[in-house]
Amino acid sequence: MSEAEAGPTDITHHVQTAVEELEATSRLRDHAIAESRQIVRFSANAIRALHRGDIPAGERLIAQSRERLRVLVSLSAPEPTVYWAGFVQDAMKEHAEAAIVSAILSESPVPYASSLGVEIAPYLNGAAEGASELRRQILDLLRHGEITTAERLFTSMESVYEALLTVDFPDAITGGLRRSTDQLRGVVERTRGDLTLTTRQLRLEQALRDQHDHAIKERNH
Repeated sequence: MSEAEAGPTDITHHVQTAVEELEATSRLRDHAIAESRQIVRFSANAIRALHRGDIPAGERLIAQSRERLRVLVSLSAPEPTVYWAGFVQDAMKEHAEAAIVSAILSESPVPYASSLGVEIAPYLNGAAEGASELRRQILDLLRHGEITTAERLFTSMESVYEALLTVDFPDAITGGLRRSTDQLRGVVERTRGDLTLTTRQLRLEQALRDQHDHAIKERNH
């Protein structure tokens, strides 16, 4: 049999083999997507718990997220088309965000990407989104008059923003970090305004109380 005659048969076999391999990749992708969704859910619930002030619950959920991330990476790393499809990096970003928020709120050292098991680009984007999440906590603190803690968190927010400004690489490398940093800038500016306004208002109220107390003492004398 000549090579020309054998060609079509060989191609048919090769296509069948390719289909089987793609089916395996598709099953792997479906499994990986399911794992990534669990990570996103655990991470989101962790942040909600942290905002409620339930640090232990938040840390437990972050631990669960970390364990699912280990599974996701072990599943997807051998298959680059799955690992770099986008949803794995999204899950990493959400996990990094929750871990960074937890560290800042509990005044613990902020973990680095390698200790979280995430790539650098998702880590940096997670830092940007984590810093933005601090705004909610700061506003809650301002409503309760806890200015000192609010100022501490704002300092952390501003520090993250200023650090991210130094990252100057193409979006293809950083995963669109420039846009995340721009969004964080808006959050920082709004939060600074809220903090300044509330601080001035509280100082004015205190000055009025002091003036009132002084007037009462003068009348009593």
